Amino acid sequence: MNCDLAVIGGGIAGAAIAYRMAPHCSVTLLERESQPGYHSTGRSAAGLSETLGAPAIRALTRFGRPFLETPPEGFAQAPLTRRRSWLFVGREDQRRDYDALCAEAGDGIEILDPAEAERLLPILRPGYAAHAALEPKACDLDVDAIHKGFLRGARAAGARFLTDAEVGAMSRRGGVWQIETTAGRIEAPVVVNAAGAWADAIALLAGVRPIGLVPKRRTALILDPPEGMDPTDWPELDDMSEEFYLKPEVGKLLASPADETPMTAQDAQPDEMDIAVCVERIQQATVLQVRRIEHSWAGLRSFVADRVPVIGFDYEAEGFFWLAGQGGAGIQTSPGLSEAAATLLRGQAWPAGLAALGLEPAMLSPARLTTRKEFMP
Repeated sequence: MNCDLAVIGGGIAGAAIAYRMAPHCSVTLLERESQPGYHSTGRSAAGLSETLGAPAIRALTRFGRPFLETPPEGFAQAPLTRRRSWLFVGREDQRRDYDALCAEAGDGIEILDPAEAERLLPILRPGYAAHAALEPKACDLDVDAIHKGFLRGARAAGARFLTDAEVGAMSRRGGVWQIETTAGRIEAPVVVNAAGAWADAIALLAGVRPIGLVPKRRTALILDPPEGMDPTDWPELDDMSEEFYLKPEVGKLLASPADETPMTAQDAQPDEMDIAVCVERIQQATVLQVRRIEHSWAGLRSFVADRVPVIGFDYEAEGFFWLAGQGGAGIQTSPGLSEAAATLLRGQAWPAGLAALGLEPAMLSPARLTTRKEFMP
């Protein structure tokens, strides 16, 4: 099976780049599971925040936000975003993190009196917050609709999808990558490594130096709100030091200890200790009494050392393109990240909108990761 571009990984990164590239060349998307998005994408409780992550993450989010708020015709049947403010609170001992948030977010947040924070979120424990701030333009995201919109658009433009297609070996001969999978051999001059937590493993199969990607487990659980209270219009509650978050979720509450436990790429499962820590932190910050955990799960969020995504052609391996390391911002950055990646793949001019936000290709390139010499295959 021959194509111009082989994309390894059917999560949000792979789906989005297939969507961008399918109108311009023949694309084959390879997914090891029986359906795309089984791992990190399918377990994401993502929102959209312009205060989240490194400056590169914030630039990609701002650049791609119009796509999510006003998607192309036919991309989705319902809105992809729902406005939900993020309420940041901190204890007195978290003053340093509060100051850092205010400095980085600038006019993207509003400083609140703790009493106002208690009014906005009725379950916030009185006296808990010494510092408070609000990001009024944050949003909930419909992760499933965004992912399916990219997949549907890619397929409509002619992309071919192969599921149950785990990559077992890769080699380059005569300017073409030969990719051996459980669904057969794929040949393409260019391969996009969008394999999420498995991106370094794919690189090793191809004889390419890894980038030092570290998958980290994130736990989530569903809780009941206090009896007689409707959380639908409450803001999301975020700890200043990222010790937990709590957000409304279809009449329930979704909570997380915001854990980042390094582990190998795998089908992540929740840990009982992380669940207990989450419950303790939520009960300290709010008047919520957790009597039942309806459901819990875990997913992997993958980072390189500087916590900035890796996008671009490998400088040592011809035709090997990295699209990895989105961390916890893969959903909200997917429109901007995929447009940036597509311009590099097609050899086009870097988007002026990203340049205006201070983001240049070198800031995302694998060439910036000088420590790659430590990861010789």
